[in-house]
Amino acid sequence: MTDKATLTIGDKSYELPILKGSTGPDVLDIRKVYGESDHFTFDPGFTSTASCESKITYIDGDAGVLLHRGYPIDQLAEKSSFLEVCHLLLNGELPTAAELAKFENNITYHTMLHAQFDRFFEGFRRDAHPMAVMTGAVGALSAFYADSMNVDDAREREISAHRLIAKMPTIAARAYKYTIGQPFVSPRNDLSYSENFLRMCFSVPAEDWKPNPVLTRAMDRIFILHADHEQNASTSTVRLAGSSGAHPFACIAAGIACLWGPSHGGANQEALEMLEQIGTVDKIPEFIEGVKARKHKLMGFGHRVYKNFDPRAKVMQKTCHEVLGQLGINDPLLEVAMELEKIALSDPFFIERKLYPNIDFYSGITLRAMGFPTNMFTVLFALARTVGWISQWKEMFEDPTRKIGRPRQLYTGSTQRDYIDVEKRG
Repeated sequence: MTDKATLTIGDKSYELPILKGSTGPDVLDIRKVYGESDHFTFDPGFTSTASCESKITYIDGDAGVLLHRGYPIDQLAEKSSFLEVCHLLLNGELPTAAELAKFENNITYHTMLHAQFDRFFEGFRRDAHPMAVMTGAVGALSAFYADSMNVDDAREREISAHRLIAKMPTIAARAYKYTIGQPFVSPRNDLSYSENFLRMCFSVPAEDWKPNPVLTRAMDRIFILHADHEQNASTSTVRLAGSSGAHPFACIAAGIACLWGPSHGGANQEALEMLEQIGTVDKIPEFIEGVKARKHKLMGFGHRVYKNFDPRAKVMQKTCHEVLGQLGINDPLLEVAMELEKIALSDPFFIERKLYPNIDFYSGITLRAMGFPTNMFTVLFALARTVGWISQWKEMFEDPTRKIGRPRQLYTGSTQRDYIDVEKRG
């Protein structure tokens, strides 16, 4: 802190310290504004307010930059593994070979669920949305693992973090299997994180399941690309819930519930539904004209945060084409997607408005090709984002300045008035 800004209200002035981060915009420290001036600030959606100090993820939307602990997302997606990225987000540094082996072993041997936990799924209807199952199941973990819920104990915070990262694929796979009426598949310790998840989702008792390295790597990249995204709605929800001292299982369940909203975690599903609306390649020109005339929205293109390009989309584009090439699927919807991609990358209308295909466009196509139904897309998002949520939660508890969240409001309702007996009203 070296500079100060001056806020003038009427004939009084107040000095606001200017805080400087390691990169990105400077921040006006308004913590004392209310106490000194009796004024709140007004910022719906908190889009101009820094709610915390963090060392985990940095985004520059104008430049198309996404860094995890300083490392560019494209480098991590190309060279790293999901569990290595998990270690990075949780602990601040890339692990040594020995540290990574220990971490992988720890996560692998936490993937099993308590045997009684499987009965919990039977309480849901078979047609329940998998996100409904996820929200309930993750919250219910606290009933089985009460030995690691002391949020003030660093070791118990670490155990809970590892348990959540490890058990989320098992819960997600069970949510999928339950809704399609197939038996649960238990994890195996000789498989990688992503390989294990795919096996738990797609293997059946009637035949042997064979791993596909291309699909395994694609799954791992999808997890990496969704691992954390700074102070978005669900992450802020996790932090706000945790600010009260709530245990991690409750906080992550709150994050899942927030992610379920279509404006947040449902974007790749909306992109795929748009392709279904188009239907066939010959109807694309008509659809494009409708977009230009603002008759309907173009889903999966452009991004609220990234004003130039989504740095995750380039990796996801490559991954998408690798999966489609490997599977050789003859799906009319995928043909529509590829043709729409060509148009978006060459049509001046898209280029001038920087409406490039984003990660949601490519991930939706990829997940469909891999065999996931659209109602599982947000579940996979939640699985991947768990490490980001728990890393942010852990960082918040290690911050000595932590306070319980208490946003203010601009009240526009009635002023104080006297109660009138019902017999005397109008």
